[in-house]
Amino acid sequence: MIPFSILDLSPIVAGNTATQALRNTLNLAQHAEKLNYNRYWLAEHHNMPGVASAATSVVIGYVAGGTKTIRVGSGGIMLPNHSPLVIAEQFGTLESLYPGRIDLGLGRAPGSDQMTARALRRNLTGPDTFPQDVVELQQYFQPDEDVNQFIQAVPGNGLNIPIWILGSSLFGAQLAAALGLPYAFASHFAPNDLMQALAVYRAKFKPSNQLEKPYAMVAVNVIAADTDREAERLFTSMKLQFLAIRRGKARQMQPPVDNMDEFWSEFEQAGVEQALRFSAVGSPETVQRKLADIIDQTKADELIISAPVFDHEARKYSLTLTAQVRDALATQQSEASLA
Repeated sequence: MIPFSILDLSPIVAGNTATQALRNTLNLAQHAEKLNYNRYWLAEHHNMPGVASAATSVVIGYVAGGTKTIRVGSGGIMLPNHSPLVIAEQFGTLESLYPGRIDLGLGRAPGSDQMTARALRRNLTGPDTFPQDVVELQQYFQPDEDVNQFIQAVPGNGLNIPIWILGSSLFGAQLAAALGLPYAFASHFAPNDLMQALAVYRAKFKPSNQLEKPYAMVAVNVIAADTDREAERLFTSMKLQFLAIRRGKARQMQPPVDNMDEFWSEFEQAGVEQALRFSAVGSPETVQRKLADIIDQTKADELIISAPVFDHEARKYSLTLTAQVRDALATQQSEASLA
């Protein structure tokens, strides 16, 4: 069975604080480790009242320090916001502290709005340098004698830190293929180009020192509960969050509601449900059926699960049920191969 991993934005729920959100993140990562999830990734977003993972490298260190075996990384670092050297030093430090457990996923978007991007001191008028910045970052991790460079990332130089390209369009797929890097697609909120991007990535992939053949990870929203009705109710918190963002009024995660029709128009409903259509929400039986379809459809090498739930214990329980689904799918796959 393919590995299952976790994507977390350290959600700040209504009436709570970033302090509690970060403590919940560590607790969730420890729970995921016990359930044998493969990775635990944090995402960089800025100026978002409901997201506590803006200082992503710091949160990765916090999570890695509180766990023992699970891989911890970025899903992702928005590289245009940073100097490649600074990111090489940060992740070189993380790899030095937690060897063999750190992933570096890189995104091309700023993870913010235009005004926030300016506050991050980004050059918004210059050319797109993302491909060159990725190559520069790769060089900082090479042994000095291999590249003979005058500037070294210390820590970082000579360390084997897996780099991933993240994306929601064909651009990232083409870059990951050209550089021979693993590719993660953000289908949990931007599914439109998923199948075409996967096809382009696999068709154009060139082997590299890091990777011999394509490796594609697909993101999916998964919320599991004892019944379909309860899972769908829990999912309304995420729908409310997306609705608020689309209205330009991002806020902390809100508690679930019984009837979304009281909150959105038909037009808004269509937009939110289109963005979130790559989701498996329901009882374990429902989630198992939907995930089996997604794996069959995408031929993903790994799934990364986004599970934003208002109540922390309900979120942990959702991951527990999802792990049971993963194991059931593995058994199903094993039995099918023996038949």
